[in-house]
Amino acid sequence: MTVISGHAVAIDFETANETRTSACSIGVAWIESGRVVATEEHLIRPRDLRFNSFNSAIHGIREEDVVGAPEFPEVWATLRERVQGRLILAHNAAFDISVLRHTLTDYGLDWPACDYLCTVVMARRAWPALTAHRLNHLADFLGIALDHHHAGSDAEACGRIALAAAAEMGLCGFGEISRIGINPGRIAPGGYSPCKGGKAPPRRPRVVA
Repeated sequence: MTVISGHAVAIDFETANETRTSACSIGVAWIESGRVVATEEHLIRPRDLRFNSFNSAIHGIREEDVVGAPEFPEVWATLRERVQGRLILAHNAAFDISVLRHTLTDYGLDWPACDYLCTVVMARRAWPALTAHRLNHLADFLGIALDHHHAGSDAEACGRIALAAAAEMGLCGFGEISRIGINPGRIAPGGYSPCKGGKAPPRRPRVVA
């Protein structure tokens, strides 16, 4: 069994409405030496307490659930130093990194300096024959317990999927990901770049004896 080296943090946001600045929950799963070692979930009171019924129907969070919760800067203050410099993992990272960027900017907070990987990109490369690579489908495929759209559970599942995908692709650590043509994204005070899947390495021709 491949043991994945290095430290990472998987994150998942739930939002109150269609805007990227409406985070109402964040899940965080801490990964060390190939294991999820801790998981956190924090409710967040959005600056604009406008909950879309569509969003609430998905994650079950409503205005009354967060009216007494801290706003994002207070929650981020408990996470910032631990996240800084770590590899961030997210399932459909374009969404979660966008929520992080827009919310930090909305409050005038500095962006952390971190590389990040999208576990959808990783899963598509690891298991190309699967017909779907959504979080719940991958959790079922890998036998990972999931309370879907609860941010802590989603973050933990994301972390476990990343570890399984890295092992499936024969990586000894997330730092080797570029070797198989996946380019990590980057978020830093100076800007950001997306995670890209690149092209799959060419298959070796089959030799028929």
